[in-house]
Amino acid sequence: METEITVRELAERLGGEPEGDLERQLRGVGPIESAGASEVSFLESARNAPQALVSQAGCLLAPPGVALPDKTVIRVRNPRSAMARAVELFHPPPPRQPGIHPTAVIGDDVAIGTDVEIGPYVVIGDRVEIGARSSIGAGCVLGEQAVLGEDCVLYPRVTLYPGVRLGSRVILHSGCVVGSDGFGYIFENGRYSKFPQAGSVEIADDVEVGANTTIDRGALGPTEIGRGTKIDNLVQVAHNVRIGEHCVIASQTGISGSVVIEDNVVIAGQVGIGDHARVEKGAVLGGQCGILPHKIVRAGQTVWGTPARPLKQHLEQQALVARLPRLVGKVSPPRKRFRREPNE
Repeated sequence: METEITVRELAERLGGEPEGDLERQLRGVGPIESAGASEVSFLESARNAPQALVSQAGCLLAPPGVALPDKTVIRVRNPRSAMARAVELFHPPPPRQPGIHPTAVIGDDVAIGTDVEIGPYVVIGDRVEIGARSSIGAGCVLGEQAVLGEDCVLYPRVTLYPGVRLGSRVILHSGCVVGSDGFGYIFENGRYSKFPQAGSVEIADDVEVGANTTIDRGALGPTEIGRGTKIDNLVQVAHNVRIGEHCVIASQTGISGSVVIEDNVVIAGQVGIGDHARVEKGAVLGGQCGILPHKIVRAGQTVWGTPARPLKQHLEQQALVARLPRLVGKVSPPRKRFRREPNE
């Protein structure tokens, strides 16, 4: 059923100050460049004002002080946050359907909380614990003694190996694999033999992990993901990695074994981090940068490049590289040109 709400009502729900046509009916959301007369969009600062002035959006969520004459506006302190709540209002999640599908396979001594939803062809091992109101999508596999807190969401085809522990409100997207063996081997007598991966994975509350991301179990102790951390699709987290609270890790990042990432770190896409490196609190790793093994990135530092350097130093080096062709032309002797005589 389509949601319909007036600008006035939306402002009340978002805690904002409305301006313009307060009785305009709104039925959805859209990007600022294509939103229609019955849709809501947003702008974050005066930098986006030119787009907003030509937008056909029926209502704009905007910060105070940005001049938008003849536009219907709701003034909010944080337009992006308000837009997120507006999207949830117009696109609520599908209603939950608690219960266990008849095709699910449930092991012995499994503890299932109230209002849990278990979808088709789910396989749950012995002595698993599932907290209240959690949702297990079709085709998921939960190994023996795995533990889920309350209000967790596992989308279809998530695999939890035995002994994995999730806190509350953890979201794991499709294809996510948690607890697979770490890449640990011993080279002896001319061959590799496996170092047993006897540890586990512990994921704290309010973590979200993207599709097809893999998190390996520790060799001895646990691999740990801290509270509130968000991990994108296609990320590899190796054995015994410790990631702190409220970190953001973008797609295609690879984190080697025994790396320590402290709280509030931001890691852009395609970053590679060597084993036993440490990234201190609040650091920022730019896209495609490479952190060498055992390297320490200091607290609050922004680094870029391979090997990673402080951002200012990296930009200076890039500027020098761009000037190399001209410098070579100035210092190199001119190349002799030989005229080829025709054969007599």
